[in-house]
Amino acid sequence: MATAVISRRPTLEHRWRANSLWLVPMACIAAGAVAAAVLLVVDGAVGYDLLPTSVLGTPTAVQTVLSTAASAMLTLTTIVLTVMTLGVQLAMQQFSPRIVRALLADRRSQLAHGLFAATFLFCMVTVAKVDDQADPGHQVPTVTVAAAYLLLLASLVALVRYVHVAGQSLRVAGLIDLVGDNLRAEIDRLFAVEHPVLQDSATVVSGDAGVVVVVDSAALVDAARRGDDCFEMLVRMGDFVPRDAPLLRSRKGTAPDRRLVRRAVLLDNERSHIGDASYGLRKLVDIAERGIASSPYDDPVTAVQAIDRLHDALRQLCVRRLPDGLHHDADGVLRLVTREVAWHGYVAIAFDELVELSKSSPLVARRLLAALDDLVAVAPAERRAPLERQRARLLDRVDDEAIRLVPDVQGLGAGTDVTVDR
Repeated sequence: MATAVISRRPTLEHRWRANSLWLVPMACIAAGAVAAAVLLVVDGAVGYDLLPTSVLGTPTAVQTVLSTAASAMLTLTTIVLTVMTLGVQLAMQQFSPRIVRALLADRRSQLAHGLFAATFLFCMVTVAKVDDQADPGHQVPTVTVAAAYLLLLASLVALVRYVHVAGQSLRVAGLIDLVGDNLRAEIDRLFAVEHPVLQDSATVVSGDAGVVVVVDSAALVDAARRGDDCFEMLVRMGDFVPRDAPLLRSRKGTAPDRRLVRRAVLLDNERSHIGDASYGLRKLVDIAERGIASSPYDDPVTAVQAIDRLHDALRQLCVRRLPDGLHHDADGVLRLVTREVAWHGYVAIAFDELVELSKSSPLVARRLLAALDDLVAVAPAERRAPLERQRARLLDRVDDEAIRLVPDVQGLGAGTDVTVDR
């Protein structure tokens, strides 16, 4: 009977890719030990006085620096691992317990941990070879000490980078991107493209996935002017764009400069306030919804405070000129058409969901009514219709005798039914 030959490569690859939290740091520690041994041999061969003490310091100073650095690196490594553990626990509780492997398998974090531990070991080995009682010229292994200083500098840079990466990766968008990027990498590795996406030469597609956070209208207008063309944006600020999805097309059917367009339309992993006013409204609505719908720990006062800011934002916006999405060059020729949020869109973002949830909270209903009454009073005539529709929806939904629907800017405390009648 023939014996099947089982390849160990897939097993080893799985262990390396999925369960290697310890492997990269251990490899770094081993590399640090080998580097220290090799450099000490080099110092013995070329002499301990290859670099002057004016560069590295006196033997006593070198001992102090390396001892302090070794202690600091050990403390830093412990703190970093503790923070990582707490971050993983938080991510498990807030998002998903299945996010742990993706966080622990992050190569950037593993390399940082390994560098900190390797620097600690390198400094410990090096300081043991510094002898301020030896004969001059045999006190400080200068090459090894110089390497230790370079490792300390690299550790400082890695620490700053690690803090940035850790802060980004523990955000909602960072965690989603981490899993999404891993998923897309596996799709690219496991599945060959069978039906390529047909691309029109007049349409520019995205080179990567992300959220539109910047649209450089001036650069696009200038590019369209040079080509005597008119571009039309197919996405707007805050839209998520999959890889190879359309970004922009030429209305004249010519081929735009793809590199220029991709530089002018910046994608990121999360929406930004810059150039995207509707995102601020969206976040305030999210806060208000959590305050209303987090029963049995509901917090209507938080919802009221969020509505205060929504009220203020809409009051400022209702008297402003909103962009029409038409961008002309200096000669008045239309060169770019972008997608913009209309006034009724801003009203819908601010009030659609909150009006729907208002029946569950008298405070929220009263505060919404006060906001809508004020906005209807100050808005220009052509912008009152969306606000009046929201007000009518609110009155229809809060048809409950238990809720005294009186306009109240505090939710409950400033309405005419609870103040002194003079």
